[in-house]
Amino acid sequence: MARSSAAGLLTSVDELFTTQAQRDEAQRETVRDIPLSEISDFPNHPFQVRMDESMAEMAESVKQYGVLVPALVRPKGDGFEMVSGHRRKMACELAGKAEISCIVRDLTDDEAILIMVDSNLQREKVLPSEKAFAYQMKLEAMRRQQGSRTDLTSATLLQKFDGKTSRELLAEQSGESHEQIRKYIRLTSLIRPILDMVDENKIALRPAVELSYLTEPEQQALLDTMACEDRTPSHAQAIKLRKFSRDGKLNPDVVLSILQEEKPNQVEQFKMPRDRLSRYFPAGTPAQKMEEIILKALALYRRRERSREMER
Repeated sequence: MARSSAAGLLTSVDELFTTQAQRDEAQRETVRDIPLSEISDFPNHPFQVRMDESMAEMAESVKQYGVLVPALVRPKGDGFEMVSGHRRKMACELAGKAEISCIVRDLTDDEAILIMVDSNLQREKVLPSEKAFAYQMKLEAMRRQQGSRTDLTSATLLQKFDGKTSRELLAEQSGESHEQIRKYIRLTSLIRPILDMVDENKIALRPAVELSYLTEPEQQALLDTMACEDRTPSHAQAIKLRKFSRDGKLNPDVVLSILQEEKPNQVEQFKMPRDRLSRYFPAGTPAQKMEEIILKALALYRRRERSREMER
């Protein structure tokens, strides 16, 4: 009993010697300069940190002026984990900086995911694969926070809250329809090489969604066939591939047969091996430039032929 009273007295004495403003200040977030070596990347971070022209410009800015907007980190083990600021961290590394200004905030895993996704979706250019995994991570975090079980790629959710599904809430926040979000999340079922083709605009979103229903071996067979035939499936062909897969009848021969079908808008192309043309052009000449020069040469050749015919 005496111990309990003493503990209560000590607490009271501590409160007597500190003001509420001082206690609030102790809990307030502050900006700190943290060594880069003490900050780990966010696990399964879906956004790429690309070494492009924009990164070079950011590194130069950091070199001259430092980091103008502090990164956001959370305590993790003996160090910290980056929540928002992966590109700023790389820019600091490129600029030769040993530290980066950060806001340190205690966050749960799900709180960190929501902030990480929202802050990165504000980028000027976000790849389809980045949206796919980011939306997936955010919806899973929202689901855990609401305590409901959902199938993230299904049009039907098992439970609603506040009269809306988690995907509908995400749609409001992101400015995209919940059906569009479902399509993006479907992309997470693609094998990486095909997903890269989506990022590179070689395969559009609609056919990519259909291809996501193929098994991994079927997708690999499709990838091999696309490489050999130098073509990608249209939306109609992707639907056909999915149907054969659903019926258990999709094999490499069927994949080849479907890809060789002429598309309604397909234009016949004339192809010539690059090595047959390379001796006529300087090394490194872009294909489009080579095409322009060849067309000009053919036009000149045609005019000369016509002149000769007129002289006869």
